[in-house]
Amino acid sequence: MEREPWLNLFLLAILSPFITGAPSSMLCPDENLSITEGSYSFSKDRSTVIYSCSEGYYPTIRIRQCVKGKWNPLPKRKLPECKKITCPNPRGFENGDVYPYQRQYFVNDTTLYKCYSGYDFRGSGTRVCQLNGKWSGGTPVCGRNSDRCPDPGTPPGATRSGNMFNIDDKVTYRCDTKLTLIGSKERVCRENGQWSGTEPECYADFTYDTPEEASEGFSSSLKANLAVSQQYEGTDQYGKKIQLGLGGKLDIYIALDVSDSIEEEDFDKAKGVIKTLIEKISYYEVSPNYEILIFATDVTRIVSMRDFKSGQKNLLEILQKLEEYEYNSKGDRSGTNIAHAYKSILESMQIEQARNKEEFKQTQHIVIMFSDGQANMGGNPRPWVDQIKYLVQQNNPSEEEENLDMYVFGMGHDVNAEDINDFKTDRGNEKFFFKLKDLDDLQKTFDEMIDEGSSVALCGLYKDYESEGFPKRRQYPWLAKISVTRNDGKISNCVGSLVSSNFILTAAHCFRPEDTPDRITVDLEIKGLKVKDYIPHPLYDVKSKKDLGIPEYYEYDVALIQLVEPVIMGPDLRPICLPCTKETSGALKLSDREGTCKRHQEELMSSETVKASFMSVVGSKIEKKLITIKQGKWRDACVEDAKKAEGITANNAKDIVTDNFLCSGGTEPTVDDIACKGDSGGATFVVPGNRLVQVGIVSWGVKDLCQNTRKPKSDSFTRDYHTSLFSEKVREFLKRYLGDGKLGAPLTFL
Repeated sequence: MEREPWLNLFLLAILSPFITGAPSSMLCPDENLSITEGSYSFSKDRSTVIYSCSEGYYPTIRIRQCVKGKWNPLPKRKLPECKKITCPNPRGFENGDVYPYQRQYFVNDTTLYKCYSGYDFRGSGTRVCQLNGKWSGGTPVCGRNSDRCPDPGTPPGATRSGNMFNIDDKVTYRCDTKLTLIGSKERVCRENGQWSGTEPECYADFTYDTPEEASEGFSSSLKANLAVSQQYEGTDQYGKKIQLGLGGKLDIYIALDVSDSIEEEDFDKAKGVIKTLIEKISYYEVSPNYEILIFATDVTRIVSMRDFKSGQKNLLEILQKLEEYEYNSKGDRSGTNIAHAYKSILESMQIEQARNKEEFKQTQHIVIMFSDGQANMGGNPRPWVDQIKYLVQQNNPSEEEENLDMYVFGMGHDVNAEDINDFKTDRGNEKFFFKLKDLDDLQKTFDEMIDEGSSVALCGLYKDYESEGFPKRRQYPWLAKISVTRNDGKISNCVGSLVSSNFILTAAHCFRPEDTPDRITVDLEIKGLKVKDYIPHPLYDVKSKKDLGIPEYYEYDVALIQLVEPVIMGPDLRPICLPCTKETSGALKLSDREGTCKRHQEELMSSETVKASFMSVVGSKIEKKLITIKQGKWRDACVEDAKKAEGITANNAKDIVTDNFLCSGGTEPTVDDIACKGDSGGATFVVPGNRLVQVGIVSWGVKDLCQNTRKPKSDSFTRDYHTSLFSEKVREFLKRYLGDGKLGAPLTFL
């Protein structure tokens, strides 16, 4: 489901559990606190004992707390010990075999996965048990790919109920004893062929996310929100300073725990984390609104959302005020009231909703809470979290938390992961819960989370604006109009797509050998861009199969136009995303680990009929045409109709249309729009979320139906064929030029 246009962040970074019972000031005895093969240390006030083991091992008791003069848990005759770290049982793998079979799997143990005959494999074929108690790679799955949604698999350590994968079918998960489920306990197959929610994982008490894992998961989601928000801002600013944009649609709430359970050294680190996060966000051309809270028993607002929006202080002044806030400013009221912090955030959001209901509806909301979670007053925070969710969702009842991003960071020695898991947003292909060892790891996470250099040219940004006041160009910021003046003075028109600051992607048949760059004009937002060169695919040869009864053959019908000067990106001029690139992994919200070409194809082309579009250009008028790409049982008939094109006498349709083409048109299962002359070279694109991804290039069709209308509907055999960007040789061609740093800002191909 597409987000509302103004994506504003609701970052909920909660760091730890809520545990009733504050440590008493009464000292506890020091006897019987040892651990076998390990060591222990005291907190500064000696109210907590923390156990540790050498690498690859974990303590059977992580901490003891001093409560009313007694240790909890009480020391027993048998000392706690250090045990080997294990990874969750992988033998829930279905429709295949896992090797080797072991009762337990320890650090550096390797498992191999193989499907039974008739099943297709996806995921990681080899996985290694890591030091943090997690398996490397992605969950292996053996599926038949015959249902609406792909087989969701069963993660290690989990049991799944449900083996039907069509629309509205549900699967539920539970973890083995002593493991906690993180992610979605229930997932539903949606009409778009994707599962709701987030793939579950099973965590042991000693399992944690590395800063690299947390950075990949968090930043891929965060960058998607910032990127989409970026295109709606009216200013050109980016860098270290954010000025308030009145009416901005990005609200970020941050809450920081300064109770006695957070030591002063960690408090200073946490302030540094907040500063790093805000500075990273500021590299995007967005103007978020902020509320920053510091809480213990009471809540102190460094700045309220209302004051920030009224422009009383700029962000740099607010960060300075945060820096000046001293750890001891809370005085004697040093309890930990997480519920009060959530309640305060809810109250601010209610004020914003009452002030302007329509603006609130168009806002993406974020709250960041830093705490060790040792709540000892105020009750369970969950009711306040639920009220925040309800407040946002009642204004967008069909959006399914689309306007709310709640990220949960559990940090420290005693994280109650099961409870915190209920505080997060639950949405597909995004991870909202992260469990980290300490604030040092959290700082590393935010240090690495955004590559500032990539923020200016994020791909696939667009919006189908229906309201006045926004440039129409933002509906298709990648679209290029191409004109070629022939030797006889006639002009031939094609369409292309901006894929980098230096290159336009189009069809090779738009050009003839005698065409020269000076006779080619390209219009983007800027008219009359000068062309340095046009580069057809080396294997494109329109006459190569003339002897087979195919007078014009269009395999590898792809070309690049290189511009003399790179264009400058902006809200009205953005590149489209190309599959099998790292840039598109970000658009699909995939981490570096998950981002593979195969995974891109699974995400974008998973159904037997894939909804897609291309743009049709006639003079100054631009229309979007709707098609379905035929795959599976629908493809053969689509390919067979190629023999009905005028002049073709070939008997074998697959000689005409190879696997390097995508096919659309016809009347089954839907009636498609048909391409016209002048549409050639245009991007055939899909919209998996908020970003556009080009999967093909409009190449040729069986019959011209455009004499009386520019938006004709297909009949039973009129088909269009599109050069597939998943073709290996097409990707090699694109990588040769678009991945070359000497030819401009390069794309990173997978």
